[in-house]
Amino acid sequence: MNYVKSKQRVADHGEVFTPAWMVEAMLDLVKEETERIDSRFLEPACGSGNFLVKIMQRKLAAVELRYGKSDFERRHYALLALMCIYGIELLADNIAECRANVLEIFAEYLNLDESDDLYEAAFYVLSQNLVHGDALTMLDHSGQAIAFAEWGYLGKGKFQRRDFRFDTLTLSSTFSEEGSLFAHLGKHEIFMPEKTYPPLTVKDLAKGDRP
Repeated sequence: MNYVKSKQRVADHGEVFTPAWMVEAMLDLVKEETERIDSRFLEPACGSGNFLVKIMQRKLAAVELRYGKSDFERRHYALLALMCIYGIELLADNIAECRANVLEIFAEYLNLDESDDLYEAAFYVLSQNLVHGDALTMLDHSGQAIAFAEWGYLGKGKFQRRDFRFDTLTLSSTFSEEGSLFAHLGKHEIFMPEKTYPPLTVKDLAKGDRP
């Protein structure tokens, strides 16, 4: 299998894809987290999704094990699993492929077609969670500061969303260091969301930014 798309892309961007066996071996180092539905993963150079697809598959296996007997819970917790996967990618074709690959895994698991509200909701979530941008500058492709949505499941088909700037979140370890001016503060006092949304249903999410 070829792990590069072109020599020019390797030279320009250092683009080399991780083989599947190595992905699995690396994820096994944090196996319990990969199998926890609400654990959050960020791949700062996600490419076409080699890591994120495998994480999604492990999370969906956990959903099936825990909620497989209830179609309502299965669908909503599968969406929560999707909501907890994040990525940043510099190249436009890669991020489009990554979104498509993760969405395909999700849709196949729930046997969804494109007309299903849950499919549309997942499409929208991935448009927010998988960002076309630069993890080093923390800017998206349009030059705006990258922001990520923190999603939570409230139960009974409703989700909570809060948006945080990526550059602020990366300061977490600095603020927590012993001797830091802010070490005595709780994280809730430092990391304030840029925006908080009212509870959202799958139907709300399927509409995306549309009114």
